[in-house]
Amino acid sequence: MAAAVWTDRGTRAKNLLWILTGSRSNHTSLKPCYDALAAYLQKGGVKTAVLERRHVLGGAAVTEEIFPGFLFSRCSYLLSLLRPHICRDLELKKHGLKVYMREPHSFTPMLEEGIKGAAPRSLTLGSDLAKNLNEIGKFSQKDAKAYPEFVAHLEKLVSAIHPLLDSPPVDIRGVTAGSLRERLAATKTLMPFAKLGLKLGGNIPDFYEIITAPIMKILTRWFDSEPLRATLATDGVIGAMTSPSNPGSGYVLLHHVMGELEKEKGAWGYVEGGMGGVSQAIARAAESYGVDVFTEKNVEQILVGSDGATKGVVLKDGTEIHSNVVLSNATPYATFKYLTPKGALSEEFIKAVDQVDYTSPVSKINVALDKLPNFLASPTPDDKPGPHHQCSIHLNCENVDILEAAYKDAINGRPSARPMLEMTIPSVLDPTLAPPGCHVVSLFTQFTPYHIKGREWTQQDREDFADTVFDWVEQYAPGFKTSVVGRDILTPPDLEKIFGLTGGNIFHGSMSLDQLYLARPLPSLSDYRSPIKGLYLCGSGCHPGGGVMGSPGWNAALTVISDLKRR
Repeated sequence: MAAAVWTDRGTRAKNLLWILTGSRSNHTSLKPCYDALAAYLQKGGVKTAVLERRHVLGGAAVTEEIFPGFLFSRCSYLLSLLRPHICRDLELKKHGLKVYMREPHSFTPMLEEGIKGAAPRSLTLGSDLAKNLNEIGKFSQKDAKAYPEFVAHLEKLVSAIHPLLDSPPVDIRGVTAGSLRERLAATKTLMPFAKLGLKLGGNIPDFYEIITAPIMKILTRWFDSEPLRATLATDGVIGAMTSPSNPGSGYVLLHHVMGELEKEKGAWGYVEGGMGGVSQAIARAAESYGVDVFTEKNVEQILVGSDGATKGVVLKDGTEIHSNVVLSNATPYATFKYLTPKGALSEEFIKAVDQVDYTSPVSKINVALDKLPNFLASPTPDDKPGPHHQCSIHLNCENVDILEAAYKDAINGRPSARPMLEMTIPSVLDPTLAPPGCHVVSLFTQFTPYHIKGREWTQQDREDFADTVFDWVEQYAPGFKTSVVGRDILTPPDLEKIFGLTGGNIFHGSMSLDQLYLARPLPSLSDYRSPIKGLYLCGSGCHPGGGVMGSPGWNAALTVISDLKRR
């Protein structure tokens, strides 16, 4: 039973704050935003506690030993979008966070016959511009010439959007209603948007285009070669049930290149010990400020009083925890459909919640291997890793038509016959993850529907899809299938059941234009406040969206502290 933790904030009023990360329907978070939020609230003078449903802390940013001796980042598997100021503020390195940088960043091998006995071609991209131009030049000198300007163009757009990530959306109600004093106070929320406009300047039309256009419209304008266009297009569809030719895929690409790691823009890396390492570092930081963190505390329901205000939560074991402020890091759907008592919200509101899109194309396969994959396009002797083993390995990504066909399979209710695959092998850099000579592999696959032609997935369906994936990997790296020690297959329904990702969506809701910024997750919820007084959202279903670790929690903390000061 969790102890009630109270704080006297200098007045007679006392506040108990609990962060929810689970529910009776197994809905939990994708990222450990709640621990970052808890730390900031504690620093702000609010005594805070965290409730985690599972035995392991971190939502889906966890490390689990699925097979003896093999440690997997079972769901979330790469780090980039954890905001730098959060790392600094919470001193995460001091609390054990260690990151392995990847160089190069991506490797796209071709399925082709080598010319005159040579190995098949491949495209490798990293932080070294000269090497990138040499790689691209193998396919098109024109593209190699255009690439530096394209990168600079993207960086300009990304740097302009950063102020929006670290601030709550514009307070429309505050700016347009209330007293003059309240309106003037709310105008502060306009500043990040103003900074965006000023930084973009004459690039505002370009920014508008990339967030609304199909990514192929942008890439076709810049480049001719298929391997380059297809490799870049993967960032426009990763995690999203969309194709490179669909409007809005341009923003998905922008979202995936706006990160930063160890001061390197757009870089992604591996956390030592798996993604649970970042969750544990944030938890340790939070605990150092006095936050109480509990695992295996499954929240059954939020308590709402007759006055329509939050009164606390009740756990699945019947324990009631009374509080006047509750934050939910579950998805908006889980929060309002499963955790909130029926009758506490209007029918109109629930109808709007039902319309939020949680469609997911993702199945994750975690694989234990007894030897390193050896790729035909870049063979390495004696089971020794090459630079390309460090990065994201894009398979079935050498042609945009392959991505389009994989997407069409899924929207017709079938797992892709030739799925888009992103393979990572973190054990190449982090020896703590697997026994000597062995490796852990993450296969992030697309596209798979939530239902197969209207019916639920069976175990045989899971095995069949994994076999299809392994057959394709085998073509690029012969011997892969015989090296498999074990595999953990997570389809969209599995991601929902285990990690609480509604629909299996890794972003806590699609990153489509109708579900961003002022409309994330709904126009009436963009300020993190719910219709129930004292109940707030703080997960990836809020602005700035999935993957931006800590930012929803940071922004929600600002909102909560502001509200408490007014009481």
